[in-house]
Amino acid sequence: MRALRILLIVVVILGGLFVLVDRVAVHFAEGEAADKLKATQNLADTPDVSIEGFPFLTQVASGSLDDVHVGIKDYEAATGQSGRTIRIDDLQADMKGVDFSGDYSSATASTATGSALISYAELMKAAQFKTTDIIPGVTALVTGLSDGGNGKIKVAVNLKTPLGTQTVSVLSSVTVDDDRIQVHADSLPKAVVDFAESKVRSVTDFRQTVGQLPGGIKLDTVRAAKDGVRITVRGSHVELAG
Repeated sequence: MRALRILLIVVVILGGLFVLVDRVAVHFAEGEAADKLKATQNLADTPDVSIEGFPFLTQVASGSLDDVHVGIKDYEAATGQSGRTIRIDDLQADMKGVDFSGDYSSATASTATGSALISYAELMKAAQFKTTDIIPGVTALVTGLSDGGNGKIKVAVNLKTPLGTQTVSVLSSVTVDDDRIQVHADSLPKAVVDFAESKVRSVTDFRQTVGQLPGGIKLDTVRAAKDGVRITVRGSHVELAG
């Protein structure tokens, strides 16, 4: 009986030591992966990397991690215009089936899903709206983007006419077209439709490229929200490093 008690104590101690070693190892690996990701993706700040699942050491032995969560506070995505970027806030991505090399110099996820936010101010800046002549003596310029409710964007348009200046608001749907966010006015004021619908739509409707996301992930969906447009991303064979 005494021998059995001693054996149980030894098993508990060894189990505790294994858990401790496992947690130390995963903490080290998370730090290494974060540093590699920062370097390969040219990030300004070190991202948050969390390796899920227990035990970690058995995953290491297999050369594949079940689930890795990556958080990037700010990411500068490509706009398709030379030298210009658009800032994405709070990019959160879940990577499944991450195969990696022994020194963590390369890592590829089988699948990845995630979400992020692009503020209305950032979308305004990236879109670079310009004053457009609608008809002689009448110009239009987008002066603001905001939440229109029910997943719509409210586009504020400043109209200047010989009779004065007024701002009209247009509710627009927002969708994803390849690597572009596409904003399309659901309808336009009747007075506008009567004389210059196509011209006004050239002002209110726009596309904004959001490309070169980390690891090759792509835009999946987009929805207008209170603080900006919420995007989801998706990818396969996503390269985290290497």
